[in-house]
Amino acid sequence: MSVAYETVDPLFESFVDITTPPEVIAKGCKWTEGPVWLNDGLYFNDIPNKKMLRWTERTGVRIALENSEFANGNTLDLNGQMISCEHGGRRVVRRAVPEDSDSIDVIASRFGGKPLNSPNDVVVRSDGSVWFTDPPYGINSDVEGYLANSEQAGCFVYCVSTDGRLHAVATDFDKPNGLAFSPDEKRLYIADSGAIKGASFPGIDYGLPHHIRVFDVDGVTLSGGEVFAEIHPGVPDGLRVDHEGYVWTSAMDGIRCLDTDGGLMGKIILPAATSNLCFGGEYGADMFITSSDKVYRVRTTRRDAASVARAGQA
Repeated sequence: MSVAYETVDPLFESFVDITTPPEVIAKGCKWTEGPVWLNDGLYFNDIPNKKMLRWTERTGVRIALENSEFANGNTLDLNGQMISCEHGGRRVVRRAVPEDSDSIDVIASRFGGKPLNSPNDVVVRSDGSVWFTDPPYGINSDVEGYLANSEQAGCFVYCVSTDGRLHAVATDFDKPNGLAFSPDEKRLYIADSGAIKGASFPGIDYGLPHHIRVFDVDGVTLSGGEVFAEIHPGVPDGLRVDHEGYVWTSAMDGIRCLDTDGGLMGKIILPAATSNLCFGGEYGADMFITSSDKVYRVRTTRRDAASVARAGQA
């Protein structure tokens, strides 16, 4: 399959430069995840190789962390420090300097006195609270973590509130995955990738969840949770919301752009299963996409909703 774009709503063509194919900026990995733009570069993880990598326009790709402990999702806190979900460490950590494996502040590692499953993706609200998902992908095999039994009652979505307490805010997911707030932070979108097994995903059971749900947010309390959109083929993994509230999610065949009602606007079609995306670059409008063994860059007119929410707090 060649790289292409698919337009459903003509407005999509004002969001993405459909005249220019996505640019491969990194290749030769095993499974890429967790893209985040920090300073003048893109950080991302090659999970099976236990490495965090960094790309810049000037230097290309280099190793940022030799041992990332099978880190998956990354984000930034309000001070621009990196927060990472470690499958291997079964914890969420903050690094003052991403390249320094010793500069670690553990944000969450246990719930109810027992180890978490394998934190997967993470976002930070403009009040500084940290929200993350905890499916079992890092303990289901030794490909993306260390084989182990779950000690939790399920796969939950958590919030670390500003007082440092850990709250289970959603407990009815199969395998919660990517998550992102709306620009006003009144809604939280959460992917459920229960239809796929994980690192090797030998098959997809569409009798299991392959959708995004949306919740109303009140402090650390979520309500609602109706299905916002189903993703096929594949499952939703990582997702982002842009500054106007459009939802961008990964799928088996690339990236989907969804309107605020969950309707499909268009697709960025890639030749392999796609895991995640973020916005970044010099003006914050480049989309970086982790897709199997590669990372792509796509030129857009979009910016991340988080930048809007934080600007409103300034």
